[in-house]
Amino acid sequence: METIFIVDDSDVNLVKAKQALDENYRVFTVPSAVKMFSLFEKVIPDLILLDIEMPEINGYEAIKKAKANPRLADIPIILLTSHVDEPSELEGFDMGAVDFISTPFSSPRLLRRVSSQLLISSQKKELLASRKALKDYADNLEAKVHDKTKEVFSLQNAVLTTVADLVEFRDKQTGGHINRTQMYLRFMIDELVQERVYSNETSKWDMDFFLASAQLHDVGKIAITDLILNKQGRLTAEEFEIMKTHVNIGIAAIEKIMNDTEEHAFLRYAWLFAGAHHEKWDGTGYPAGLKGMDIPLEGRLMAVVDVYDALVSTRPYKKPLVHEEAKKIIIDEGGKHFDPALINTFSRVADKFACVAKLI
Repeated sequence: METIFIVDDSDVNLVKAKQALDENYRVFTVPSAVKMFSLFEKVIPDLILLDIEMPEINGYEAIKKAKANPRLADIPIILLTSHVDEPSELEGFDMGAVDFISTPFSSPRLLRRVSSQLLISSQKKELLASRKALKDYADNLEAKVHDKTKEVFSLQNAVLTTVADLVEFRDKQTGGHINRTQMYLRFMIDELVQERVYSNETSKWDMDFFLASAQLHDVGKIAITDLILNKQGRLTAEEFEIMKTHVNIGIAAIEKIMNDTEEHAFLRYAWLFAGAHHEKWDGTGYPAGLKGMDIPLEGRLMAVVDVYDALVSTRPYKKPLVHEEAKKIIIDEGGKHFDPALINTFSRVADKFACVAKLI
């Protein structure tokens, strides 16, 4: 049962209002605004009928004081007055009154107006509660989506790392290659972003997926026979042709996964890394003989870091080059093997490559 305060210095109005409302509501008759504020310490009503013309504190002062109190601000207040005029009504509404009732009032009319305002108040509370519940649900859903996304991301990275580890386990010639190329790529990308080189492309990349996907650039090697993959010496021309097929094998493997799943973001990067890292700027690379800007930026980047790592690493058929020698070869190949713009970037971060090559 809702609680109503009737605040009026007229005993007649108090008695009449209580009789009109007592059957449907819990009614407190209060002879002054001062008494009302004292009663608030014990009871918070659902609605207040408040007379304007009262001694000590009049209705306007009382409503202003009540609305300034957060505990009382949302209580609907209907003002009672014996002479209503438009300026007085507007002043009352500006202060937060929900309605005016002229005195003397009829009991049925009073009951109807009170009932209507309580219904509106109840609906407002339900709406606010629904909004809060909806916000809580949305916040909870967002948290769950964030957690799920994080979980999926972790799973994707685990799969990528596991597959990359399998490739590296089989290719005993290139230990640490995957980790080093990832770090080289990070240096290159950070520099590209800082210098605003190829910013239209790099600004669209999800860097977490991007770098993780780079691990699969040589995934096709998993299908190359050990006799070639781990040969202790230079490959023959025929063997090299077989080795080159690791690119198309990698492309096909990644495409198969893409066809079997709806999540393509990280696979798209992997597909580009695997398919384009042996293309050359002058069009003499493989498998498609792409030239210049036709080569995806992912492939052009991987080409630089992949060749650098091969140059400074030990192979059965060669000793590792020192950093300065490898750096000169990379720079000299600008415009031939490599994108000239990326060679400028490489020149600025090459010393960081040297540090990684020594550590990993």
